Amino acid sequence: MLSKIKETIRFLNTKGVKEVDTGIILGTGLGGLVDEISIEISIPYEEIPYFPISTVEFHKGRLIYGTLSGKKILAMQGRFHYYEGYSMQEVTYPVRVLKMIGINHLLISNAAGNMNKSWNKGELMVIDDHINLQPENPLRGVNIPEFGPLFTDMSQPYNKNLNNSLHVIAKQNGITLNEGVYVAVEGPNLETRAEYRYLRNIGADVVGMSTVPEVIVANQMSLPCCAISVLTDDCDPDTLQPVNIDDIIATAQKAEKDLIVLYKELIKSL
Repeated sequence: MLSKIKETIRFLNTKGVKEVDTGIILGTGLGGLVDEISIEISIPYEEIPYFPISTVEFHKGRLIYGTLSGKKILAMQGRFHYYEGYSMQEVTYPVRVLKMIGINHLLISNAAGNMNKSWNKGELMVIDDHINLQPENPLRGVNIPEFGPLFTDMSQPYNKNLNNSLHVIAKQNGITLNEGVYVAVEGPNLETRAEYRYLRNIGADVVGMSTVPEVIVANQMSLPCCAISVLTDDCDPDTLQPVNIDDIIATAQKAEKDLIVLYKELIKSL
């Protein structure tokens, strides 16, 4: 894999991607941040050596290089999921590329189902910790020393300084920013009423199908990261309604304006 990553980086370098300060992964319905970037280079995933191709209709599938808040940014407009049929090594391949091309921080976003009755659909949650219920681990296999330790410490997977900065920015801008636990499941189906009860009982506030693999790899590679979930639907098993994907996407896009403020100001402070 190391030789493939180096080939990917050489390709990106030839396209003009050089110095990069921050990497961004944009989740379902959350591509609007790209409009805030002064774009220099936009590369479809299918043109990038060894990159998977985003198959989800809500993901654009482009790697964006440019400037945001005065910093050089490399943003993934669309991510990859285990449920698309990719291995965890493929899902997290771009994170390794981003780290080895030189990013200093990784900012992640996702759309998630809200199981905390104290919160409301359309609000944001910064992830403090997670529970991994996905069936495969991106670190499984023969360890490559250049990536970091096989037995990666996960005692503080989300960087405390980044999270604290996000809370300060949220307060300054009147943005409701909850903090809690994200549980990652395999998907792509949504959960049953019994499963929501189970996930809530084991300590999760929100549920989604991404983010955790990328965070595991970021921690292995000593890459400080943070992640914000947009709460796109209420997952109360006692009042559960059939899922409406269009409504989920609309909620994500409406809430994204606050996410954009948070990440623009955070990048400015880095």
